[in-house]
Amino acid sequence: MKFLSFIRHGKPTFGAVSGQGIIPLGGRFDRTVNTLREAIEQSSLEDAAAYARQRDPELAWSDVTLLPVIPDPLKILCIGLNYQKHKIETGRPDADHPTVFTRFADSQVAHGQPMVKPASSERFDFEGEMAIIIGRGGRNIAMLDALDHIAGYACYNDGSVRNWQRHTSQFIPGKNFPATGGFGPYMVTPDEVGDYKTLPIQTRLNGEIMQDASLADLIFPLEELISYCSAFTPLSPGDVIVTGTPGGVGDRRDPPVYMFPGDVIEVDIGRVGTLVNPIIDELKI
Repeated sequence: MKFLSFIRHGKPTFGAVSGQGIIPLGGRFDRTVNTLREAIEQSSLEDAAAYARQRDPELAWSDVTLLPVIPDPLKILCIGLNYQKHKIETGRPDADHPTVFTRFADSQVAHGQPMVKPASSERFDFEGEMAIIIGRGGRNIAMLDALDHIAGYACYNDGSVRNWQRHTSQFIPGKNFPATGGFGPYMVTPDEVGDYKTLPIQTRLNGEIMQDASLADLIFPLEELISYCSAFTPLSPGDVIVTGTPGGVGDRRDPPVYMFPGDVIEVDIGRVGTLVNPIIDELKI
């Protein structure tokens, strides 16, 4: 099933996608469950899905204001250099462990909302990625059990401000400008995805293919990412791991290709959906 977060009548809530419409779920099947993260935390996704299967959609997409899939995760852990082609194009050596950095929840935008090119940079780059949303938390999760800890999958665009990313060896400043991380349109549960390694991943800028790969190309697979991250921090329901971008980023092209106002960027991951965001300029105050 596909679950999404949105604002309706001024309140954040969530629902399920059904056909061309949306079934609202906040407070419906359980009065204590009003957001997608709460449904995951309370292990209520199956109850939400059962409720949704018995009902027709009540809302059109135009009736709601979408939110990032998980608007308020406790943690967003991003993985760098996790496709061989991208690692090669950056000139980075092989590594024994994943490269991990953090993104803040307030830097995210939803499907259809603008990603904002900072006024301080002309090097705003795209990074199409698949995100996993943790369902069952834990510490020191074994690789053998790791996929059982996934609530669902979603598209992510880890918009990167390259000059700020390279101020030092730490990536975080270039990854957290306001409204630079696209997350959506929805979370797809594992039963609808099947074997994640069969998924394609493609990023298109104004319709032109920039990145084109397969999730089978991950250097560190999802099982290893979950196990590794849970070894140094407890993973909680609703936490997000953004799993890395393929080769073809704009900064490594000759000549470089960056995102500017008027552009439209898409991240297409097959059964997981397509995330679309226009690009606008930061308002100068």
